[in-house]
Amino acid sequence: MKIAVLSRDANLYSTRRLVEAGITRGHQVDVIDHLKCSLEMEKENPALYYKNRYLEGYDAVIPRIGASVTFFGTAVVRQFEMMGIFTTVSSNGLSNSRDKLRSLQLLTKKGVGMPKTVFTNYSNNVEHLIDAVGGAPIVIKLLEGTQGLGVVLAESKKAAESVLEAFNGLKARVIVQEFIKESRGADIRAFVVDGKVVGAMKRQGKEGEFRSNLHRGGSAKIIELSEREEETAIRAAKALNLGIAGVDMLQSARGPLVLEVNSSPGLEGIERATHKDIAGEIIEYLQRKINE
Repeated sequence: MKIAVLSRDANLYSTRRLVEAGITRGHQVDVIDHLKCSLEMEKENPALYYKNRYLEGYDAVIPRIGASVTFFGTAVVRQFEMMGIFTTVSSNGLSNSRDKLRSLQLLTKKGVGMPKTVFTNYSNNVEHLIDAVGGAPIVIKLLEGTQGLGVVLAESKKAAESVLEAFNGLKARVIVQEFIKESRGADIRAFVVDGKVVGAMKRQGKEGEFRSNLHRGGSAKIIELSEREEETAIRAAKALNLGIAGVDMLQSARGPLVLEVNSSPGLEGIERATHKDIAGEIIEYLQRKINE
């Protein structure tokens, strides 16, 4: 197979591992910076121009699209789809996952468990927002935040009101979620490939930190999911139409609750925690799809 990995940096761990896994299995793997692609369109002849050549002959694409370039990255993925090339993450799935509000609406529709969440358009009635998710403490998240940035824990009603009023004054769009105390600053990342959980880790926030993101100094260890947790992760990925997904969940008294579904999950943390060849699972997913 001839595979294109869409990535802005060939030296990133996830990109390097995908290239290695593809070459090991006898495939040609090219790293393409999607921001340097030009999209050409005419009747029945979509094309992509990149570094003085047309991108042709590819069997499959693995998008690694950063959140800051979602709009153009999604357009490039869509162009590959228009050219009849299989992508591990569809443009529709990418759009679904990057719009936090839409993703939560889709998860709700499919009956996936998640913390109670409220979104409003700069409401002045902040007291109702707080009460609607069960009262303080609450979690307040910027819709555009990533890797734990733009996430605030308001431990009292007064603090919650102050934070919400400040965000409203800045015209910043936020969602308000209930705080799951029993998770104790930990969450689960389940890595789903082609409707199957291929690896899972439990991430623990550092002392005094309620966010468990590895980018925020958290630690990770391998975990064996319960049947319900595994089922929830698979359903969440399917709800957003993602062939590859990192599903973040909290362990709660009422079962697993999905926080977020990532369409470009990093490989470094999950591979080091589980000692599994997750990159190889992705390449084998491509092989199955192309053979079909």
